[in-house]
Amino acid sequence: LKLALKLLKFVAMVLRLPLSSGAAGAVQLLRPAWRSGPRPSIDAMNQRASRLAGQVLAAAAGCLVAGQTSRLRSTPVHGRRARGEVLRCHAAEGPEKYPPAVIVGGGRLGEALAKMGLGDDVILRRGEAFPSDAPRGPIYVCTRNDALEAVIASVPEDRHEDLIFVQNGVLMPFLEEKLKPGLPLTILLVYFAVAKKGEPPLDGKTDTDPEGLSAVNAGGKWAREVHWRLTSSDLACRILRDMEFQQAYWEKNLWIAAYMMVGALHKCTVGEVESKYRSEVDELLVQLATAVSSTHDVTWERLRLCDRLAAYARSVAHFPTAVKEFEWRNGAFYEISLAAQKAQRPDPCPQHTEGLKTLGVIPAE
Repeated sequence: LKLALKLLKFVAMVLRLPLSSGAAGAVQLLRPAWRSGPRPSIDAMNQRASRLAGQVLAAAAGCLVAGQTSRLRSTPVHGRRARGEVLRCHAAEGPEKYPPAVIVGGGRLGEALAKMGLGDDVILRRGEAFPSDAPRGPIYVCTRNDALEAVIASVPEDRHEDLIFVQNGVLMPFLEEKLKPGLPLTILLVYFAVAKKGEPPLDGKTDTDPEGLSAVNAGGKWAREVHWRLTSSDLACRILRDMEFQQAYWEKNLWIAAYMMVGALHKCTVGEVESKYRSEVDELLVQLATAVSSTHDVTWERLRLCDRLAAYARSVAHFPTAVKEFEWRNGAFYEISLAAQKAQRPDPCPQHTEGLKTLGVIPAE
């Protein structure tokens, strides 16, 4: 950690730049935390030092970027902004800005998120009540979808704006129904995988998106805390404004619905869907995307969408396939088909509807 600080000071001195606020915060945090309370364990201190060293090194990189930027300010830059490059956080957002989190659910994801913190988060396991003295920080909800209603009911209403949802599926209609309108809810689209409890997460970077795919909505109260927690743990995280986030949100649900269905029909893995049944899954994706575009203000370029989702499939080729949690996943697309049929319009997703019938998810007649 001392070496990292020396590097930061050297870079700042050479470029004649002040230390960033994030780095300054990291320097302050070097002071022993136990002076004002019980001495933490050796493991906790090592984890804290490792995290802060990463923050300081990131600040050094930020100084380098700032120095280069200052030299380029006189040169105009033109061109279209890259996809997802909507909001950029400054390097080394200091952890001192964020209070400890409450993490509801101690499974693979909940434990992984806790390890990304500084060791002072509160983990609530199944059946444990929400504490009256819970820290006033973010509340990560890391449970199955069918437990969401109970979790929301257990959290005091004045803390609902602190909720962070990490579940797969079409969550927004449910959240709009169960929570007051206008809350700055935070939704994290998770593209990193935790194979086993306790193992480090594997980031979902692909050949089409080497910068990573995980994303959080910019309007969420704790968007920047999520960004800090992931990026300080060497995981990618994009902060997306509303239109870009809506597209990313539906894109992930398209991938789940299409790849899981085709895989279930052929009894194969995600990788085999991509390598053996690419034309079939692409056709299904296009139908589902067209249906979403007809009911929501979201559009895609067909080839790019299919290529991006195929690239993600290759990155998680070993994943098994199954059509499950119908209400949250494929069910949202089937509702679009039902609405079209009720209005006496053609089914926009006939391949999807037939697949559901073949799998016995909906009646054949």
